[in-house]
This record gives sequence, C-alpha cells and structure tokens, in this order.
Amino acid sequence: MEVLIQNFADITLQQVIMWVIGGVLIYLAIAKDMEPTLLLPMGFGAILVNLPNSGAAAVIDHLFEIGINQHELFPLILFIGIGAMIDFQPLLTNPKLMIFGAAAQFGIFFTLCMASLFGFQLNDAASIAIIGAADGPTSIFVSQMLKSNYTAAIMVAAYSYMALVPMVQPPIIKLCTTKAERKIRMQYKGKPVSKRTKILFPIVVTVIVGLVAPDAVVLIGFLMFGNLIRECGVLNSLSETAQNVLANLITLLLGITIASRMSAEEFLKFETLLIMGLGLVAFIVDTFGGVMIAKIMNLFLKEKINPMIGAAGISAFPMSARVVHKLGLEEDNQNFLLMHSIGVNVSGQIASVIAGGLILALVGG
Repeated sequence: MEVLIQNFADITLQQVIMWVIGGVLIYLAIAKDMEPTLLLPMGFGAILVNLPNSGAAAVIDHLFEIGINQHELFPLILFIGIGAMIDFQPLLTNPKLMIFGAAAQFGIFFTLCMASLFGFQLNDAASIAIIGAADGPTSIFVSQMLKSNYTAAIMVAAYSYMALVPMVQPPIIKLCTTKAERKIRMQYKGKPVSKRTKILFPIVVTVIVGLVAPDAVVLIGFLMFGNLIRECGVLNSLSETAQNVLANLITLLLGITIASRMSAEEFLKFETLLIMGLGLVAFIVDTFGGVMIAKIMNLFLKEKINPMIGAAGISAFPMSARVVHKLGLEEDNQNFLLMHSIGVNVSGQIASVIAGGLILALVGG
C-alpha cells in the first residue's frame, strides 16, 4: 500500500501530459488508421516511459542504445524492407519525375537556414532540417552521425509527420493549386521495363551515389539492396519477408524505441516544441516546392502535368502518393494519379537519402 501511495504521489503534471500525448497517438493509430505500426508503439511507449518508478524506461532505453544509438541498426535494416517494397518501374518509364523528387527536398535547406537563425548549432540545425526529408531512418542516421543534442525530438517529429502526412499535405496542396489544376488528367504511358534494367538500376544508383555523396552510400546501399532482392527473381520468399515481416517488425521496434526519448523531462521543453514547428515548416516547404515546380513546368509543356503529383516528392512512401491519388479522385472520380505519384514518391526516397548525404558532407566534413 505504501508503494502504491508513493507511486501516485510521484505523478507529475508533465507525465500526465505525456500520457495524453501517448493516448492521442494511439487514437490516431486505431481510430484513424494513421500508420498504426508506427504510432501505436510510439503512443504506448510514451505512456510506458512516463509511469513513475517504472523499470520500463530503462529497458526501452537499452533497446535504443542497441538498435539506434550505437550502430543505427534499426534504420538500416528498415531500409532493406523499404527497398524491397519499392517498384521503380513508374520512375524508370518516366525519368523526368526525378525533378519533383529533387524539388521536394527544398524544405530541408530552407529549414537549415531557419534553424540556424533560431540559434541552433550548425550540427543541430542540419539534423532538424532533415525532418523535411519525411524519412525517419535518414533523420535518425543524420542526427546520430552529427551528434545532435536533439536526436529525441528530431526522431519523434520525423516519424510523427510521416504518419500525419494525410493530415498535413492536403490543405497545403489545395492552397497551392486551383480546382482546374487538380482535375488535370494524366495518361499513364508505362512502357515495359526489362528485368535487366530493373536489376541494374539499384546497382548503378548505388555506385553513382557512392561517388557523388559518399556519406549517403550506407543508406542508399541498404535501400537498393532491398530493391535488388525484390527484382532479382531468385529470392522471392526473402523479398516477401523483407516487405512484410521484417519491415513491420523493425517499424514496431523503432516506434517503441523512439518512445524511450519521450520522457516528460526530455520531451516537454521549449526546444522540442520549436523543433516540431520547424519540422512542420520543412514539410510545408517541401510540399510547396514540389507543387510549384510542376506549375512552372506546365508553362512550357503542351501536355500538362497535374501539379499535385509534385507534392509526392517527399520521401514518405507510399503515404504521400496515396494522398495525391485520393485528392485527384475527390475532384474527378476518373482521375487516376497513383502511378504518376508513386513514380515521384520513389524518386523522393532516393533524393532524400542523397540530401542527407550532402548535409553530412557539408556539415560533418
């Protein structure tokens, strides 16, 4: 009884706030089906680590040390699963979609400048900026390599905004486009891509990125290795395992591991709120940049592009592509943008990793 009374006496208002935050994440995962494999463990973990006098925080923190802090093991393994999920055919049939993937990384460099103006050290500002990649593993990897003091907040912001893409992007896209632009139909002229091309693509990309941005070669290498498993045709069972079991398991572990850095003392700080705000700015500018590049291209193209597909250039795969496709159907139930937006989305996956490597080269070098 004394222990029970002591536990209740040790509860702080900050811990209660974190319970509420955890509850909101769980609600979004279950009721709204927003990336449940990510938000559910994050929400439950946030409650776990904020229970007074609980040993859960120490256990989860140990998992963080093994899986993230020491060797970035979880993010790298997850990249294998993501690579196995990606079909690069829409991109290979229309390579100009890479333009949108590159344009949608503008928010990273914009936020780097913003974070520096707010007084963050350069390594911290660069780590915060990578939230704009909409790529959790890349955010973790870069912040760890740059030894940021705000890795916890960066991880939470990156993964939270990834999961909240269906809420964040639609209003920005609608604000940047007219109804007529959102109704533009695009014919998918997918040409058959040879198996040889699909096999060579991940190998060639890895070599090129390794030469251009060596700091990104670990991330792009694991991503492309996963894709090679998918496309080689002799490891089908391994490919299916990587896409489903491996990716889901590592995502669950990442979610609950990230929660080890959601203790009230560490999370409820002004800097954390500022980082969350800067992360949101990065997402908004990324989305805006992708859409505006498409609108500019339309000034010179006879066959117009639906500018919404530019918003899929962020790395949140495949959430962003689905958002664009859904918005297209809302305006015109015969407007199928999925293949185009997927092509842009996978190009954004590659571009975000390259951007992360460039940040490491510029700041860490």
